[in-house]
Amino acid sequence: MKIKTRVRIKYCGITSQESLDAAVISGADALGFVLWKGSKRAIDINSLAVLKIPAFISRVGLFVDQNENFIYNCLPYLDILQFHGNEPPDECSKYNKPWIKALSMHSGIDIYEKEKIYAKASGLLIDTYEKDTPGGTGKTFDWSLVSKNIKLPLILAGGLNANNVKKAIRIVKPYAVDVSSGVEISLGIKDIKKMMYFYKSVNNSFNNL
Repeated sequence: MKIKTRVRIKYCGITSQESLDAAVISGADALGFVLWKGSKRAIDINSLAVLKIPAFISRVGLFVDQNENFIYNCLPYLDILQFHGNEPPDECSKYNKPWIKALSMHSGIDIYEKEKIYAKASGLLIDTYEKDTPGGTGKTFDWSLVSKNIKLPLILAGGLNANNVKKAIRIVKPYAVDVSSGVEISLGIKDIKKMMYFYKSVNNSFNNL
């Protein structure tokens, strides 16, 4: 008997307690905190430290080629690390936390080779490629580029919203989906109605797999 596994949801770009609470109500399995100052959805370590997060929801910190001392300082407030830069696998592994490697999808990428290189990752996050923009583009990519034979858990990102996530799940069959701009009312401000709609769309996709 084949057991279906539901698709997990990560709400990314959380910058306030209000958005965090909305994500929790909307079925969050994980919350993403952008700790890279180059992002318009960045949160600083002091703001992250005071957020109240319920048990059983993973705190994911996003980094882009950042100083190891800074990352070490963030560790007490995180459960999982997510690397969006050119970090080699030994750099990703040194912090004794589960970690995810983000990959920007384009026609020339060899995802099999990336899986071999980052074999110790807890998952691969696949996102839209845009020059000088490590995530948060709000744009989709060609989902057919994603191989069905990847063994690491796949987290699908890039322009997802309640209207397209069911199709994306049907094509990619990811372990989890990652959404940011698709549930915002304005830059960095999450909208609980959009989040609930997204959550319902993901659940409907699971029921139809």
